Amino acid sequence: MHLKNLHRSNYNFIELTNTNPALAKYVFVNDYNQESIDFSDPHAVIELNRALLKHFYNVQDWTIPEGYLCPPIPGRVDYLLHIQDLIFNDTTKTIKGLDIGVGANCIYPILATQQLGWNMVGSDIDETAVKFAKQNALQFKEKIEIRHQYSNADIFKGVLHFNEFFDFTMCNPPFHASEKEATLGTLKKLNNLQNNPAFKLNFGGQANELWCNGGEALFIKRMIKQSILFKKQVGWFTCLVSKRNHLSKIYKQLEKLNVTYKTVDMTQGNKKSRFIAWKFTD
Repeated sequence: MHLKNLHRSNYNFIELTNTNPALAKYVFVNDYNQESIDFSDPHAVIELNRALLKHFYNVQDWTIPEGYLCPPIPGRVDYLLHIQDLIFNDTTKTIKGLDIGVGANCIYPILATQQLGWNMVGSDIDETAVKFAKQNALQFKEKIEIRHQYSNADIFKGVLHFNEFFDFTMCNPPFHASEKEATLGTLKKLNNLQNNPAFKLNFGGQANELWCNGGEALFIKRMIKQSILFKKQVGWFTCLVSKRNHLSKIYKQLEKLNVTYKTVDMTQGNKKSRFIAWKFTD
């Protein structure tokens, strides 16, 4: 993990259950004689997130609707910290970022404002996600704004205001190309956590959170094409890339434009991830 990540060490479940007593019933001692939770149980993960958000980030009230994605906080923090490295954060200037597809959890804006002091805008096409994101951001309404993206075809248009500037944009795009592929991906994840078919419905995620036509690669290529229209309003465009074999297609799209681009690799335990970043140089 990033050296500045607060979650580099194992979870202290004594502190976390003191912060959020509702977490206590999900904690057990695993085969390695360590306290843990069942990460295939969404209720346990939600209570862990509530404990982490309250303990480390002073978030007093956080919730998501049934069936929506519950994000792992350490990895989300890593993305933000690597963006901070990318934009060379000037402490005399307040950074402003845009989270494309903020989700009901509103996790990136919350972490960005609480750990880094940034101002954030989050956008989403899902009406329920927008409603809950606004509720989760209410405690930080001076620093977080949630906007509804009404057009399925547009990523930036309709969200960025005239003459508005963002130091960066970020996105956790839909990974899969179809509902079937998303279901298979979820089952694979669950099998890694718990070899029990009964858990197959426990992981959340709405259609727009998990898949889109053409999958991740096509979504990012569309984002790159649309970013041209907003090249003077954004410092760095960034987007997570879950599958490394998609990078070659993304690079080809970027090389058609007059841009500076780079891939930033990240590691959380055994998991390797990355994001692509590009900026217009003219």
